[in-house]
Amino acid sequence: MDASKPSRTAFGVAFRRATHQLHDAPPHILSDPIAVPILGAAMLPELENAKSELVAPGNLTLRAWLVARSRYAEDALARAVSQGVRQYVLLGAGLDTFAHRNPHPRLRVFEVDHPATQQWKRELVSAAQLPQPSSLTYAPCDFESQSLETQLRQSGFDPAAPAFFAWLGVVPYLTLPAFRATVAFLAARPTGSGVAFDYGQPLSALPLRERPARKLFAARVARAGEPFQLHFTPVEAARELSGFLQLEDLGTSELNDLYFDNRTDKLRLHGASGRLLSAWL
Repeated sequence: MDASKPSRTAFGVAFRRATHQLHDAPPHILSDPIAVPILGAAMLPELENAKSELVAPGNLTLRAWLVARSRYAEDALARAVSQGVRQYVLLGAGLDTFAHRNPHPRLRVFEVDHPATQQWKRELVSAAQLPQPSSLTYAPCDFESQSLETQLRQSGFDPAAPAFFAWLGVVPYLTLPAFRATVAFLAARPTGSGVAFDYGQPLSALPLRERPARKLFAARVARAGEPFQLHFTPVEAARELSGFLQLEDLGTSELNDLYFDNRTDKLRLHGASGRLLSAWL
């Protein structure tokens, strides 16, 4: 991405979370009353006009994926909190709204992202007149050139206490060294810590019929200046997470069973590319 500009993919994710609140049938996979306000009143006409495009198969699948991964991370976080975790770190937070609807009174939330994207979010929050949660701390960090541990420590993160990390929509854009450096940091956290992240499988691992759509999507994000760089098969992902004691790795079938069964609309995952993984120490 352009180091001087906020992430365009972060806006796309936020836009689809907002359309999920407005146009998909309840119950919502991710109930998020902040998703629309954070984008600002000027975006309301565009959000409303998007309704006719939302039923296209590609849009349905992408929206389902984006809300499912956030829901999965927040479900895993709830498990961590029930076991005593009091620190939640969003790596590559983008326009995530969890801190503004945090149901866990004792939970501190750290949002980590590129400085330009983080400043953009803060401006949107201010413009929308959303209150600043006392539990939220912003921790600017460029994952490719700065130390995550250093940036978190400077923001008040307690490295001696367990923490849960959400790492959504980031891994596919990283280099392998940057990914491994972050995993090493996560694996060194105290017992009880965990992480949830998404990853995409390599083109060669996908059914032939799915490869053209993947190529088109990859070209689109590349044109936005944020190309995909990193993919794993489930076996490769498990090998990279060997420092963790427990792994859960879910694909389309399992996620549909978990979140999309018995819906009255067509919102559902299709294809085999994206997977969600949680790992625990």
